[in-house]
Amino acid sequence: MIIGIPSEIKNNEARVALTPSGAKELTKNGHQVYVQSDAGTGSGFLDKDYLDAGAKMLSDPSEIYKIAEMIMKVKEPIESEYILIQKGQVVFTYFHFASSKPLTDAMMVNRSVCISYETVERADKSLPLLIPMSEVAGRMSIQEGAKYLEKPLRGKGILLGGVPGVPPAKVLILGGGIVGMNAAKMAAGMGANVTIMDVNLSRLRYLDEIMPANVNTCMCSDYNIRNLIGACDLIVGSVLIPGAKAPYLITEDMLKDMQPGTVLVDVAVDQGGCIATCKPTTHEDPTYIIDDIVHYCVANMPGAVPYTSTLALTNATLPYALLLADLGWKKGCNSNEELKRGLNMIDGKIVYPGVADAFGYKLSALDLFL
Repeated sequence: MIIGIPSEIKNNEARVALTPSGAKELTKNGHQVYVQSDAGTGSGFLDKDYLDAGAKMLSDPSEIYKIAEMIMKVKEPIESEYILIQKGQVVFTYFHFASSKPLTDAMMVNRSVCISYETVERADKSLPLLIPMSEVAGRMSIQEGAKYLEKPLRGKGILLGGVPGVPPAKVLILGGGIVGMNAAKMAAGMGANVTIMDVNLSRLRYLDEIMPANVNTCMCSDYNIRNLIGACDLIVGSVLIPGAKAPYLITEDMLKDMQPGTVLVDVAVDQGGCIATCKPTTHEDPTYIIDDIVHYCVANMPGAVPYTSTLALTNATLPYALLLADLGWKKGCNSNEELKRGLNMIDGKIVYPGVADAFGYKLSALDLFL
């Protein structure tokens, strides 16, 4: 198979979909890998590294899209890339379709085969291709939240971990999944007083067992959220419904109950967000203020640490990429239920329920294509 790795062109996105090590594994299996010149530079990988791994370099992204049977990316295609994608071409990336009707419509028009990293799912409901970036984003949510609590950045002027004689900040984390668990771990390690919420009592029991003493668990409900937010300094939204839009747990009217300078970090913003007043921002302009509340809503948080993120992502995606390359998308998905669940769109037809439900579009039966 011919695999194409174009440069990421989303604002301040320095990650790349494949490391030189990953390229080596694909070429070793007899596949051709074409990488756009300088695609890996932002992550610390030079063109020479890819050439040494057996890949070939192309400077023009349109040439990559023209010859590749499978495109691997990190972030969803943006408008200038829509017309480059070919009919029947496999596109393997984070799509988050449910949060973008224009993207969904565009992929229906170009009739590509869209396999979403975020909906590849194991039998135990874990999401192996979302986990590494969720781990990064969860830890970053506290790192960034702590920074924006500083007074010059319009925060409360509170040190997350406090100092002897001065209490630490109070952190509320909505969602006890991978993002929430990593956020809680990081916040607790910095000495904050942490509360983590979830609707799954079994998950709360697990978190209660593994977390340090400065992390408390609480059942997630509108009543409990409203009771806690007035005393919180940093609130992290980390709710995900695979392939579908996240629900709003923080509503606009709740902002009036928060203290000025409270920081909100919505990690779910690339899936529509779980904080009603959050809208996607960029690393270039990451925050805005509503009612004296600081909103940090960068949609590609792991892009700020591209070296770590690219290595973590390739570690997770490479086995699936090899399967797709070795067998083709039909046989590959038929032979692997996890990968099969990643199929969101085929030949202009939506085959993933969460995407169809988000826009009221028709859902086509996946088995018709396999």
